[in-house]
Amino acid sequence: MEITLIRHGRSLWIENMPMTCIEFKKWVENYDCNGVFEEKSYPSVTLKKIGAANIVISSDLKRAVESAKYLRPDIPVISYPLFRETTLPIPLVKLGGIKLKASIWAVIFRSLWFCGYSSGCESLKEAGMRAEKAADFLIKSAKEHHNAVLVGHGFFNMLVGKELKKRGWNGKKKTNFKHWNSITYTFFN
Repeated sequence: MEITLIRHGRSLWIENMPMTCIEFKKWVENYDCNGVFEEKSYPSVTLKKIGAANIVISSDLKRAVESAKYLRPDIPVISYPLFRETTLPIPLVKLGGIKLKASIWAVIFRSLWFCGYSSGCESLKEAGMRAEKAADFLIKSAKEHHNAVLVGHGFFNMLVGKELKKRGWNGKKKTNFKHWNSITYTFFN
């Protein structure tokens, strides 16, 4: 059996001007509502894995659904909120009016999240429990269809991959966070 995790493509929301953390919250909402760029080419391994899949699953966020359709337009995509990206703990305070680029805010808040700060969002522990449910779903799908593909998001895919490894699935040690890249986990009875 195989389960392949693919990260979605590059978002159409590319705004990266300096902003306050309150403005960054709105930026994240826009990022979540936008699709992805259709590329001229995609990684060959990713195309091979999704081409062989008997079931394609995605997060219900637009960038994941669109990515799945670009990679495999001939098969219906089954999307679920279970596979959404982990959220960021963005405080609703001005923080002295500090303005940073969205990419910098994302690194700061993701680092705080990994250190245990989760005010107003799902904690790392809660995301781990959701990853357990996601792994259950993917394993059931792989058992039923022999191979399954999830088009999802970088950090949540990483958590799902860790959960699959805990359950005896074999895959690369390190997750690749580049857009469109994939990692495959296998399990032999």
